[in-house]
Amino acid sequence: MSEQSSSPTSRASAGNDARRDAGAITDVAGIEVGHFSDTRRPTGCTVIIARDGAVGGVDVRGAAPGTRETDLLAPGNLVQQVHAVMLSGGSAWGLAAADGAMRWLEERGVGLDVRFGTLPIVPAAVLFDLPVGDARIRPDAAAGYAACKAASRTAPAEGNVGAGSGALVGKLFGLHRAMKGGIGSASVTVNGVTVGALIACNALGDVIDPDTAQVVAGARTEDGHALLDTRRALLRGDLPKPLLAGTNTTIGVIATDAALTKVQANRLATVAHDGLARAINPVHTMSDGDTLFALATGRVRLEGDAPGMTVLSTMAAEVVAIATVRAVRAARSVRIGESYFPCASDCPP
Repeated sequence: MSEQSSSPTSRASAGNDARRDAGAITDVAGIEVGHFSDTRRPTGCTVIIARDGAVGGVDVRGAAPGTRETDLLAPGNLVQQVHAVMLSGGSAWGLAAADGAMRWLEERGVGLDVRFGTLPIVPAAVLFDLPVGDARIRPDAAAGYAACKAASRTAPAEGNVGAGSGALVGKLFGLHRAMKGGIGSASVTVNGVTVGALIACNALGDVIDPDTAQVVAGARTEDGHALLDTRRALLRGDLPKPLLAGTNTTIGVIATDAALTKVQANRLATVAHDGLARAINPVHTMSDGDTLFALATGRVRLEGDAPGMTVLSTMAAEVVAIATVRAVRAARSVRIGESYFPCASDCPP
């Protein structure tokens, strides 16, 4: 591994051609996504852009979050719209990626008119991927700028890209028994309204397919050849390894083309965590900083046969669960020095 430089080499990507029936967050009108993936070690960032602005909300459920600009999303606070959300690896250092997104958006006149300039509103959340390779290499402002340059309306790549590059799952019984996490996306449309999700899964717990209740990826048995099933192991009395707080975290964005208020957007972020609870166990732990943002681009009015908040909430939880499972199913194994992190296809249930 080389030393980190101020102008990192990168693999920036906007999407892939091998998309599938699950859809993607970019199916929501007004949403663009771009990844930056650092080639020097598995880390990176992912930006979700709403150039015309979107009503935003957020819900932080994990006990060890790393976030930026979440207070302004509270319903009683002044700012009504955001222009992008940054998801990044690199722990708290990775919050610097949002600076690059602000610069890119400002150059294009995207933001809030504050009389003395155009101010882009870019909330952010980070996950802890420092154990995978040289921890001195983490996303910075240049990485965030590169992610914005790569952004497009095409379906985003999944797996070991962007904020999912260095993600791992199943670390409760030691890092040596963990597996590769990643980033995934999905969408669903009901009566002309679309809800999509983009989830970077770096969970402490296992990832579970809600439809089958089978563990897809997570902690492995001591010999490394099979899945342990963390929930059952804990309930039978197996003791977890000591953990450093905040060394995990699942972060993501739920977007809809529905016109929502800030109160409704925050509620959508809240109920979307139900999708994480279906797909991750244990979830929202003291060592996770689980954070979900909600963006409403307002292209569709909720009237007539359009879904109300109950249906939108159901849609949000569903796409979050699907995107979380896709994040690990799309991931590929990684070897860093003597450490090896297999992917879901390497370790079937």
